[in-house]
Amino acid sequence: MYQNVYYNFVRQLLLNYLIGSSIAVLGVGGILIFSTLDLSFLETHVMFFILFTSALVMGICEYVVFKRHVKVIRKILCASGPTYLDCQHAFIHTHRFPMLTVKRILGPHFLGLSIPAISLVLLCIHLEWLEMPPNYVLYATIGALLIAGMHAFIEYFLTTRAIQPVLASLQEFSRNVHRQALSLEGDVLVSIRTKFLLSALFIGIFPVLLFSLATQVRLDELHLEAYFPDFWNWAIIILLVAAAFSSFGAFLLFRDIIQPINTLLKGMKDVKENQLVPAKELYGDEFSNVIGGFNSMVQGLKERNETNRLLLESFYQTLSTALDARDPYTAGHSLRVSEFSVLIGRRANLPMEQLKHLKNTALLHDIGKIGVRDDVLLKDGKLTDEEFEQIKLHPVLGANILEQVLPKEAMAKLIPGVRSHHERFDGYGYPDRLSGTEIPLFGRIIAVADAFDAMTSDRPYRKGMSISRALSILQSGKGTQWDPQFVDFFLAIMKEREEKAPIASSI
Repeated sequence: MYQNVYYNFVRQLLLNYLIGSSIAVLGVGGILIFSTLDLSFLETHVMFFILFTSALVMGICEYVVFKRHVKVIRKILCASGPTYLDCQHAFIHTHRFPMLTVKRILGPHFLGLSIPAISLVLLCIHLEWLEMPPNYVLYATIGALLIAGMHAFIEYFLTTRAIQPVLASLQEFSRNVHRQALSLEGDVLVSIRTKFLLSALFIGIFPVLLFSLATQVRLDELHLEAYFPDFWNWAIIILLVAAAFSSFGAFLLFRDIIQPINTLLKGMKDVKENQLVPAKELYGDEFSNVIGGFNSMVQGLKERNETNRLLLESFYQTLSTALDARDPYTAGHSLRVSEFSVLIGRRANLPMEQLKHLKNTALLHDIGKIGVRDDVLLKDGKLTDEEFEQIKLHPVLGANILEQVLPKEAMAKLIPGVRSHHERFDGYGYPDRLSGTEIPLFGRIIAVADAFDAMTSDRPYRKGMSISRALSILQSGKGTQWDPQFVDFFLAIMKEREEKAPIASSI
């Protein structure tokens, strides 16, 4: 399959070459020669022979260079066992192929044509097979350079289209064989500004300069040497005006096109940073469709993100509800701990994004209890030392469970709080015996909320204590069991609640 892509590519390049050569060499060049020179029947045949011979030499020279240029691509698409680096090298090489085509035409093409042609013309003039002034050779050389430039201009854009199936095949091959994508990684091999400037200059100057050369030849033919100075003064002014107008036109066209491109690039950068802001619709040309498509994509991403957010929130809620359902006496515990934790987080002036992560961490803080046996988790009486050691494993089990959830980045900010919510501020907690600010932030906040709800909730073996009693225990445990700052925050929150709506001394 890939071999067919390569051979189709080569055929397309050869077809492009024939098209470009026919237009430039045989078309423009032939018309220029035979319409400006007054040739006899014999001289016409001599010129045809010179053109044919020069074109043959040119073709041989170009073929040698062309074969070297396609060798890199052939190695991937026709050989076996290329490495990923070979594929990446061929990918970049293929992107550069239009510029290599330009160099090939301005090198072996131009030199292969002009050197034999100049040599044969001078020889034929010497042998008196051609009757023309030697200075015509100089005009012909300049004309050949212009024609080579025209050919290169045509070939560049034709080759840009021809390489696209090759690039697609190289990317497919690398994904299938090496499981790696090929990319330029944002490198700009040829800027749009350069394309516009050179194209506009060439389009603007080429016909004027070609016309000037043809006119010079006709003036020579008519022996009007006296008009040469005035003619070239006029021609140079026209060339300068054409160059200036072409450059200014290229600048205006480039600016008109690069603005919506920059708008899209900024929009894509914002999307990469998860800032889903639609681009402003400021354009009435084809870019209107492009901007509209981009904005539709942004809207779709917003809807998808909202759906994913709801699914993730539902996932957290479902897990916490499933856990609480194992023990009717702790039903709603995770939700209450989550609410208390968020209140503490707000008092600590945590940003909104952190509050979201804190809420979800608190919802899942006891998820590891899923791995604890029912006869231990649901035991009515006091736990034995062995049973308590099993209970103490639940923070680690919870962290391990969340580490298995994909994508990993969705849980990465939750895991430290789940693992550390039973650490003590004095370093005598579990599972890692962390102390002080070594304990992750979410773990220190959840520890306060978790302890308060556990103390005020009923259990089979005891009734929940009063709110005032639980708050008193939190106060006495500041700096030893709990972070004093977060205990103070929670005490202040509960005091404000009592002042706004006095509640009973027990629940």
